[in-house]
Amino acid sequence: MISVTDAQINTWLATLLWPLARVLGLIMAAPVIGHGSVPARIKVSLGVFITLIIVPALPPLPEIQVASAGGIFILVMQVLIGVAMGLVMRLAFSAVEMAGEVIGLQMGLGFASFFDPQSGSNLNTLSSFLGLLASLAFLAINGHLLLLGALAESFSALPVSSQALPGSGMLAIAKSGSIIFNYGVLIALPLIAILLMTNLALAILTRSAPQLNIFAVGFPITLGVGLITFDLSLPYLAGQTSTLFQSVLQSLENIITTLASRV
Repeated sequence: MISVTDAQINTWLATLLWPLARVLGLIMAAPVIGHGSVPARIKVSLGVFITLIIVPALPPLPEIQVASAGGIFILVMQVLIGVAMGLVMRLAFSAVEMAGEVIGLQMGLGFASFFDPQSGSNLNTLSSFLGLLASLAFLAINGHLLLLGALAESFSALPVSSQALPGSGMLAIAKSGSIIFNYGVLIALPLIAILLMTNLALAILTRSAPQLNIFAVGFPITLGVGLITFDLSLPYLAGQTSTLFQSVLQSLENIITTLASRV
């Protein structure tokens, strides 16, 4: 007769549940795989599959009851770590979408917007287009595999523990938000410069010919110049997007190192 003790059941639950919490936290907050259009069943199945692959290589887990206060605390910590990693990676897409918002407003596309279920807000057409391009670039450079690799390495650098996360790690996550503004401006800078010169030229034209209806003439000119410049700047945007993903992945490694300083 096969007998199973409470200690064995607790060990099995801890081995699966705590790593699964970190993996699901990452999937929930990560770009592309965590998109709202992906069914929850697919996310959970993917999380379980990844966890089963990672579990054999995990360091020893703390001997704490899963249903105890300490076990629940560890569960919450794992969810926070996974969500933090996913949010840091999402900063790259937020930077690209911010650039699209700025460019779209300068081109006069602010009135054409769509509801984005991922962010829960309205994005203009250009911002949505750049977000799709960023997703394709992310998959093209195997960013999803790099993100999963960082997740697997985080269990070695930051093993499952009952210790609380240090405040320095949370501060590092907050500081990484500057990526949105830095790269958002860099990506949008060429088009902002061209559209600024276009608006200055239209302003001089208005002063020279006051009878000219600038609202009827200026909008198609600004839109046309913006679209042509955007088409010509796509190679530049591709390089900046690749650099952005590398910077975010480096920031993710630095945050994991900072969080690992607790041990």
